[in-house]
Amino acid sequence: MLVERARRRAGRPYVAPRPSAHAALDSDAFVRLAYGAAEAVTGTVRLFPPRRGVAPLAVSIHVVDHGVARRLIDTHGLFGSGQTADPAGWRVLAPDARTDWMAFLGASYFRCSGTSNRYGLSARAISVDTGLPEPEEFPVFTDFWIEQPSDDHVITHALLDGPSLAGAYAIDSWRHEGVDVVQDVRCALFLRRDVQRLGIAPQTSMFLYDQTRADGMPHPHPIGDWRPQVHDSGGLAIRTGAGERIWRPLHNPAQARVNAFRADHPGGFGLMQRDRDFTNYEDDELFYELRPSLWVQPQGDWGTGSVMLYEMASVSETVDNIGAFWVSDEPARAGQRRDMAYRLTWTSADPSTDANAHCCNLLIGPAGPADTPPDPATRKYVFDFRGDVLAGLDDASGVQALTNLPASAVMGLRAHRLYGRKNSWRVVLDLRLTGLAQKEFRVFLRRGTQALSETVVVTLED
Repeated sequence: MLVERARRRAGRPYVAPRPSAHAALDSDAFVRLAYGAAEAVTGTVRLFPPRRGVAPLAVSIHVVDHGVARRLIDTHGLFGSGQTADPAGWRVLAPDARTDWMAFLGASYFRCSGTSNRYGLSARAISVDTGLPEPEEFPVFTDFWIEQPSDDHVITHALLDGPSLAGAYAIDSWRHEGVDVVQDVRCALFLRRDVQRLGIAPQTSMFLYDQTRADGMPHPHPIGDWRPQVHDSGGLAIRTGAGERIWRPLHNPAQARVNAFRADHPGGFGLMQRDRDFTNYEDDELFYELRPSLWVQPQGDWGTGSVMLYEMASVSETVDNIGAFWVSDEPARAGQRRDMAYRLTWTSADPSTDANAHCCNLLIGPAGPADTPPDPATRKYVFDFRGDVLAGLDDASGVQALTNLPASAVMGLRAHRLYGRKNSWRVVLDLRLTGLAQKEFRVFLRRGTQALSETVVVTLED
């Protein structure tokens, strides 16, 4: 039924929804309405009100019970402080009603708390023209149908609408307490007009800086920051259909940029928070080491295409400046229907890793011996790899570090076992920047013809 409604919508001219006339004016008013004592709309589902400048649009809410859908027409008792408001989104409380584990609010954004019951990055239903010179488009969920068979199981159906497309979504969400949250997503998209860059299974996150920045903030900042790292995600992981594993550490660039990674028939991709050590963040209020990773597993063959990574400059940890999504090689043309299916896993584990070694640390500094003056025309990269495949290997086992850098740029490249750490190896690369034309390079471990590790892709900063 919803697929047919989405198809009919796409056949009509787009009409932009008007902001709610009853939107909360500021954060305090929003919090009183959303988090004050109120009833659930069904099961453990609570409503969010609109908020000016953040989530100004009202949505239509339907409750599904035993195959019957009932539209919400009166919100008395459903918001805090005894007030009424338009619904702009909703969240699902944990059984103890003290926290929530899933939330939908604003445009087509949604997120889950994952293993450690902490929110971090967000997912979106679709992205349209992200990272292009023209303004990005933000389609919105306009209507929800919510069914909650149990405290840890919610079935969501939703209609999506935007200037370029309309769509119908089914999102089947399961919470496995202390393990992860899994969502099976199906969608049917109908294009009103051509879309230059249609991003499938998009996710957005925040990356301010990590241990590769000895001076903390990457951009001018009046006071700097006392914490060693500040980020919701540390890198983008990709598993291509050909079996290659790719790891791209995130950056906070001086200017916005997009990188594309070939991923035909993708096996999975996602923004990962690999570093789980509190001492590497030292933030006992926001606990960045507990933020979930989000792994996308395509269901069925998506065909040929690329995973794209969008990074924009930021000086605030309250801004999501990272985006990742998959783009098909097939042009997105007006009149098309596209059906997609995938699984989202929100977890503190790392679904991108396997028996092969993965990059667990990256350090950057000046090249050459420590007792020589630093040369700005050189750079040292130190990669730490860890994985079961490295068990029992030593410096006589024939393990090599390989890179696609030209020989003229490589001052030194070596790999050795990292003593005192189980199944761990270190790669040290000294790089000469003068005359180097390429803007990124790759590094991985190999023994004979066997790749022992994922491929780390490093973007050279200007």
